[in-house]
Amino acid sequence: MTISKSFTRRGILAGATATAMALALSATAAFAETIKVAGIFTLPVEQQWISRIHIALQAAEARGDITYTFSENVANTDYERVMREYAEQGVDLVVGEVFGLERAARKVAGDYPETAFLMGSSFEPAEPNLSVFDNWIHEPAYLSGMAAGAATETNLIGMVGGYAIPEVNRLMHGFMEGARSVNPEVKFMVNFIDSWYDPPKAKESAFAMMDAGADIMYAERFGVSDAAVERGMKAIGNVIDTSGDYPGAILASALWHMETTIDHAISQVAAGTYTAEDYGKYSYMAEGGGSLAIDESLVSAETLKMIRDKEASIMAGTFTVPVNNEAPVSDN
Repeated sequence: MTISKSFTRRGILAGATATAMALALSATAAFAETIKVAGIFTLPVEQQWISRIHIALQAAEARGDITYTFSENVANTDYERVMREYAEQGVDLVVGEVFGLERAARKVAGDYPETAFLMGSSFEPAEPNLSVFDNWIHEPAYLSGMAAGAATETNLIGMVGGYAIPEVNRLMHGFMEGARSVNPEVKFMVNFIDSWYDPPKAKESAFAMMDAGADIMYAERFGVSDAAVERGMKAIGNVIDTSGDYPGAILASALWHMETTIDHAISQVAAGTYTAEDYGKYSYMAEGGGSLAIDESLVSAETLKMIRDKEASIMAGTFTVPVNNEAPVSDN
């Protein structure tokens, strides 16, 4: 599969959106007054992380709870201006991500206390109106690691990430711990490409790892799964389910669902009770914010049972996946 073919991401987005809308339309909640919501994104809405937010907001609009507009590919240097413009337009809720511009974004939020801001962030919420969220899907990442650890024949797994920030690091560590739990002999090669969107660079990094003996690739970025397909290897997905693009190649994926997060924010704005909160908990599996997609045809019955048993323990609260925000490194 070529890069150009694999990047027909609007097809992925459309399919996921349809599913989310169908679920949302069955909801009974309806607000008396439509909430105005704006999304501000630094990358295209097809990008894994951003697509989850976009789909959840589209679902809320489909059921009539909000009107939704968005700006994508907004540069960090322009982000503050766009935030102010939406606030000046009377938008009730602004959703986005401020990892690279925390100080500027928090100043804007302070200047518009009547506007609700819900932002992806590594830091704390700020009173009275800046709430934060993140993709806390280290739990399904752990489960996907179990699938990879059991499947590797060379005991070497390659991992390609964007940036070594806590939001990525904790998912990688969760994956690594899951793999080690079923295969203590497994080793890891880790590389960060210092980009959120550079499929050719991610692909080349994956090729280098496979040349060194890795037979399973952790695809935190687009491009890695393409490399795995070209070499006849297996890959682990992250945030979205790309198994349709790579049939027979994706062992498992840790999925992120933003609906619970978005719906909580909308309900708070509608009730006039919106305050600064940390929405991180709404990404946990027990809250419906994370799940595991697994190709049962690619794993043994024994491995599948171990994964499902561990999944049940996570949901029941009897097993906690450790959180490690430190940058992962390759094994010697």
